[in-house]
Amino acid sequence: MERSYLEFEKPIEEIKKQISQTLEIGDKGQVGIKTTLKELEDKLSKTTREIFENLSPWQKVQLSRHPDRPYTLDYINAITNGNFLELHGDRNVKDDKAMVGGFGEIDGKTYMILGQQKGRNTKERKYRNFGMANPEGYRKALRLMKLAEKFNKPIITLIDTPGAYPGLEAEERGQGEAIARNLYEMMLLKVPVICIVIGEGASGGALGIGIGDKVIMLENTWYSVISPESCSSILWRSWDYKENAADALKLTGKDMLKNKLIDSIIKEPLGGAHAEPEKMFKKLKTEIQKNIEDLERLSVDERIKRRTEKFSNMGN
Repeated sequence: MERSYLEFEKPIEEIKKQISQTLEIGDKGQVGIKTTLKELEDKLSKTTREIFENLSPWQKVQLSRHPDRPYTLDYINAITNGNFLELHGDRNVKDDKAMVGGFGEIDGKTYMILGQQKGRNTKERKYRNFGMANPEGYRKALRLMKLAEKFNKPIITLIDTPGAYPGLEAEERGQGEAIARNLYEMMLLKVPVICIVIGEGASGGALGIGIGDKVIMLENTWYSVISPESCSSILWRSWDYKENAADALKLTGKDMLKNKLIDSIIKEPLGGAHAEPEKMFKKLKTEIQKNIEDLERLSVDERIKRRTEKFSNMGN
């Protein structure tokens, strides 16, 4: 599958094209290409580093939406090695395809893993409702978390959503109540809960599965009450100021960590999670195991106390 490139990644694409052309010439055996190839590879490494070490908040927002970026099911299948049993439905309305979840085994230990799922193409995006969950999605998530609590299994939530679905039917079925109920119930869960932002972390849609003992963000993701485009349209009546809005919202991992709204950041491979997905999967798996090990050493009461205090102190 051919890789997609964002506007600011164009210099990288250009150098990669030059490398491909050089290799083609080398295959024909017309000239020696070793020196040229080495120069181009060094140039590629240097350019990639320069671009990705100086990303603006808006560029990080763009990266979090990269079409090649791994989604929730990609992470689940990789870290469980395919040993994942998906569970469906909220036992009330229907099965929300934008929210996926079930029991998965990581190195012999069972976890409840859930998160929002986006689609790769138009058909999938429509099927997954662009990763925007309805109330039944949040109620399904809560049902699965309660199931995990019943069987004493740790919970992992993977957050990647442009927001909760804002349609009329979602409001009629109680979108606000479903998210609020999750906030309340997640605060009191007796099992360890780790929440990881793997892409977009937009507003209540993200927060609906975002209350945990540890809240972690990948390096090129964002977490905010509103997207930069929506913020720009409210403040400036136009989407043209989205870069300014992204700066003002303080939505990157570094800003969130500085403001004590998250616990840590997982560094992505150079070029983003989509550049070396296998490396990213390993890092995520290691981080999950390390944090769960630490949390399981605490008593249930201590975990709930720390979780409650952490969120209560935000903004103080």
